[in-house]
Amino acid sequence: MLRGILSFGSMTMVSRVFGLVRDMVINAVFGANAATDAFWVAFRIPNFMRRLFAEGSFSTAFVPVFTEVKEKRSHEELKELMARTAGTLGGVLLVIVALGVLFAPQVTLLFSPGAADEPAKFSMTVQLLRLTFPFLLFVSLTALAAGALNSFQRFGMPALTPVILNLCMIAGALWLSPMLDVPILALGWAILVAGVLQLLFQFPQLAKLDLLVWPKWGAAHAGVRRVMKLMVPTLFGSSVAQINLLLDTIIASLLIAGSQTWLSQADRFLELPLGVFGVALGTVILPALARHHVNTDREGFSNALDWGLRTTMMIAIPAMLGLMLLAVPLVSTLFQHGQFTAFDTHMAALSVFGLSFGLPAFALVKVVLPAFYARQDTTTPVRAGVASLIANMVFNGLFLAILYLLWVPEELRHVPVLVALAKVPGLHFALGLASAAASYLNLLLLWRWLRQAGVYERKPGWGKFLMRLGAACSAMTLCLLAGLKWAPDFTVVPVMERVLWLGLLVGGGALVYFASMVALGFRLSDLREH
Repeated sequence: MLRGILSFGSMTMVSRVFGLVRDMVINAVFGANAATDAFWVAFRIPNFMRRLFAEGSFSTAFVPVFTEVKEKRSHEELKELMARTAGTLGGVLLVIVALGVLFAPQVTLLFSPGAADEPAKFSMTVQLLRLTFPFLLFVSLTALAAGALNSFQRFGMPALTPVILNLCMIAGALWLSPMLDVPILALGWAILVAGVLQLLFQFPQLAKLDLLVWPKWGAAHAGVRRVMKLMVPTLFGSSVAQINLLLDTIIASLLIAGSQTWLSQADRFLELPLGVFGVALGTVILPALARHHVNTDREGFSNALDWGLRTTMMIAIPAMLGLMLLAVPLVSTLFQHGQFTAFDTHMAALSVFGLSFGLPAFALVKVVLPAFYARQDTTTPVRAGVASLIANMVFNGLFLAILYLLWVPEELRHVPVLVALAKVPGLHFALGLASAAASYLNLLLLWRWLRQAGVYERKPGWGKFLMRLGAACSAMTLCLLAGLKWAPDFTVVPVMERVLWLGLLVGGGALVYFASMVALGFRLSDLREH
């Protein structure tokens, strides 16, 4: 599993670096305004459905069934399952995409009600959505191919695939946008092209495994029916964080212009630790847990999960502290160029701070959920997911009300609430905090029901591990606070000075953390699964 994480994580790191470059280019070319808000809404809707259908519920339902057929039946039956699943998934999504394109105005109104009062922004969002929505079909079939490859321990190429999307969007912003009357539409065309290229990129690896098959409709196929049966409940269970982010998008459309862009930038910062470590761990551990479950190896199942939990906490907790403390230096160094101003930096940093608080929960959920899905238990996570979803909306209202009382000036207290919300910057901070709080609730419920299931036994040494982790994180935090006291104001100094200081802060904090872990007894051999 460690080799799988290194393979998946290293390729994902490349993808995330290109993702950061992509966002830097978009911010420099377009800035944070109504046009970029329209794009992020149009991109987030199919992206949300991708994570819901493709990487969320579908992958967690497909991999255990695929692994069971792979372990116990012939290769011909495995190919038949692949063909029938691809045909059924593709057919269903083709209808969904057609409806999404046809009813793009209604979908836009549903997910961005605040745009209805701005006809130009609303029209732009509709145009962009009609270009981005077909991405869902191609990327979902790509996720199917990735799930099959992961079951054969091929993690590298699927993890590298998102680089294609980032390269296409960079090319769209720099090369295509100057040629169009509406420059932002270049990003919509880039996403459409990227969807096709990502799917084609999987074909050589599938061919090597003799899994490159023609799609066939297979709604009556036993394997497909099992996948669909498992998939329906996991629509909530595996994608609560994405649903919460989408609900945040709806509320953000009612706030001051730029709020959706600032939230999107915060999501990008979380994608690095989540993608490289959290998602990597979840992706690698699911086939392993499924294999242990199929072979009735209870001890192996428990050990693998224990290893995943410890490894996740070693990365997620210091990453949370680093992102919260270095929010302004990170945003200003990477994004404050061109049309992206110092004001935008402070606003985006608020989002980074709020969302980063939930990073350990986001990451641990990625590891805990496979423990349910590997046993083909898809109903338990739904209960936690629905509770978290409801809690997120309650927290959104509560935190917005608190910030409204604290930040809205007296002269705006007499105008309608929605008017005041659209004029006061910074209220989007409440949305990030609410998502973080809801994720902790989701994690606590999942953990409680996992222990009740009796499939996990904690290995010895957790007390020593937590004390070591706490001491190392405290040392890192003190190091970063001392560095920030001496560092200049990142929003006003030249770019190269920002880069130098950020490198010193990140490098120094990481060095202190790992040195403290080693001094307190951590060794690389501790990362072995057994």
